[in-house]
Amino acid sequence: MTTGRMEAFSDGVIAIIITIMVLELRPPHDTSLSGLRPLIPVMGSYVMSFVYLGIYWNNHHHLLHITQHIDGRALWANLHLLFWLSLLPFVTHWSGESHFAPVPTAMYGVVLILAALAYTILQNCLIVLQGEDARNGPEARLLRQLDAVILSQPGHDSARLRSGNALSGAPKWFDQL
Repeated sequence: MTTGRMEAFSDGVIAIIITIMVLELRPPHDTSLSGLRPLIPVMGSYVMSFVYLGIYWNNHHHLLHITQHIDGRALWANLHLLFWLSLLPFVTHWSGESHFAPVPTAMYGVVLILAALAYTILQNCLIVLQGEDARNGPEARLLRQLDAVILSQPGHDSARLRSGNALSGAPKWFDQL
């Protein structure tokens, strides 16, 4: 089957996620600019989540653009990604409302890590599904080169994640969870 329905469904889910996030924003009761000050953490978490969703949406679009066909495994891998992305409104609101308290912020990070893992699973599923040409084609070579560059960056989170040392740079409060 082609990628059209999967891409349309994903676009719709991501649009709904963004809508839910923006509906969680509450205007201040104070009509002066100083009334916006308490909303800075909430707006900060919203902007950060919006950017993350934009990155996923853009990368998802490009990934499906170079994909010729999909199967049930790809649909489930895509749904797995959308599941983790759908939790972003919850952790965004929790993190912002708590003024970035340790546990909500850690949960925000966990959701982002699991979304990244789900995207990697989807990406690898689609590469395998496309066959030998995809594994040796320019897109797969580019992905391997990007992985090499990312892994070579000192202290990069994905390098620690892939090396099995994901929590090496975690803050001390992470031990309290």
